[in-house]
Amino acid sequence: MAAVTNINLTGLARAMVNRGWLSEDDAEGVWKRATQAGDSFVTELLRGRRFKADQIAEFAASSFGFPYLDLAAMDPESLPQGLLDGKLVLKRRVIALFQRGGKLYVGTSDPTHLQALDEVKFQTGQAVEPVVVEDDKLGKLIEKVGEAADNTLAVLNAEDLNLDFTDEESAAAQPDTGGIEIDDAPVVRYLQKIMLDAINQGASDIHFEPYEKYYRIRYRRDGILSEVAQPPMAIKDKVASRIKVLSRLDISEKRVPQDGRMKLVLSKSRAIDFRVSTLPTLYGEKIVMRILDPTSAQLGIEALGYEPWQKELLMNAVQRPYGMVLVTGPTGSGKTVSLYTCLNILNKPDVNISTAEDPAEIQLPGINQVNVNDKAGLTFSAALKSFLRQDPDVIMVGEIRDLETADIAIKAAQTGHMVMSTLHTNDAPGTLTRLLNMGVAPFNVASSVILITAQRLGRRLCSCKQPADIPDETLLAAGFTADQLDGSWKPYKAVGCDICNGTGYKGRVGIYQVMPITDAMTRIILKGGNEADIADQARREGVLDLRQAGLLKVKAGLTSLEEVEAVTNM
Repeated sequence: MAAVTNINLTGLARAMVNRGWLSEDDAEGVWKRATQAGDSFVTELLRGRRFKADQIAEFAASSFGFPYLDLAAMDPESLPQGLLDGKLVLKRRVIALFQRGGKLYVGTSDPTHLQALDEVKFQTGQAVEPVVVEDDKLGKLIEKVGEAADNTLAVLNAEDLNLDFTDEESAAAQPDTGGIEIDDAPVVRYLQKIMLDAINQGASDIHFEPYEKYYRIRYRRDGILSEVAQPPMAIKDKVASRIKVLSRLDISEKRVPQDGRMKLVLSKSRAIDFRVSTLPTLYGEKIVMRILDPTSAQLGIEALGYEPWQKELLMNAVQRPYGMVLVTGPTGSGKTVSLYTCLNILNKPDVNISTAEDPAEIQLPGINQVNVNDKAGLTFSAALKSFLRQDPDVIMVGEIRDLETADIAIKAAQTGHMVMSTLHTNDAPGTLTRLLNMGVAPFNVASSVILITAQRLGRRLCSCKQPADIPDETLLAAGFTADQLDGSWKPYKAVGCDICNGTGYKGRVGIYQVMPITDAMTRIILKGGNEADIADQARREGVLDLRQAGLLKVKAGLTSLEEVEAVTNM
């Protein structure tokens, strides 16, 4: 891929060029570096030390007619609490200042960053008015607010937690009173703290793990598990009981696994769902809570990390009137978010969308979602049969697990419906082989499947990244071509800072193999070709495999070579 040479400068960057503060080339360079580093235009501009923060703030305020506020006079404790989650504050460098006249006034160093303001509006449900502030003071205030909110888990010691517990018998008798006595119980406050910290730190899962001599809690952040606390052993049963009560599970049953769901309301306009799974172990019940943020499906296809031509192929496929689109990858690779993003694009008043999932992870208004219940006889295949009697336009099946489900889904794709589903395979060519091994006839596969996308999630480099000195021989061995090593770019390595907790990574980036099923591939399938034959044809047609797609992220400075090699170890 050729490097981007033309950038359509807008907002503050364009204003600075028009007023002669920056040349066009300088502004484009700052914009590129900011995009690669995942920083704002203003932050990258200040890093070059050509301007001071107050100069930029005064210029932005006067150029666009927004108020200018000195944050040095602001008391962190006086700011509205709980309106914006920590992830949004850190990512977009915005902070809620005050509410007045039905509007939320938000401090930002770039009032023309409309995407950030739109995200604040979406999260809070309020009209948003930007207030221009100095970027360096904004960063310090964000840190202070984070420190004030972070009543660290270490301060909750055993004595604090050993007060007025609600015992299991009482909890079982009163599943969820919501009363003051229960809400004030230390174990409840502790659990709330654990959940809120996980949300603010961008965790995807919370693990509660009892062992013989200790009890630990771990978060999975950016795909990596790390320990965050070792509370007293005495509270493990009480924490498990509280979680089971909130998830409407059987509190007295500790011998078999259970699955449930709970919701944590953060504000009037935002709630987070948790999918809860319990598992009996030698020393108690291990509980894993998967954090399901509905806003992840609202980010838009651009935020997922598809290359431009991959996005175009995917959009062309899902917007066709019929056919099957399959998303494949291991557990935790972001398949559900990709499918829901596509469904959200198709979710219009004139489209009937039905989904069968086990269970429904993200709830989307306007989409008919069904939770599969095998014990009650509501299997994927049973749900699919019912969907076909309900005049559907788009059908999403959580996973194709057996021949019966595959057959019904394929028949639906052949008879005028758009069908989306997932499979657990290593790459896109392997998906076709998996369907054939299930027993699906080759002509049915060839006539229904129109596109397959395989995906992985790699960790995104933090802004503290630094250029890496990697020999060309190593880059060539990793999969780069000689043409790509033209000296116009450089790889980066993880370093570590306070923002990324020393890991060098912050957030995730999607790596995709998008393979449309062409006429040539159809002929290979009908002739009984194998996975290698399809992979060879895909390569001839310019389809990037996962490693090649990951190397593009390295070239763009989004992740490190080590991370790509780890997640695409084919």
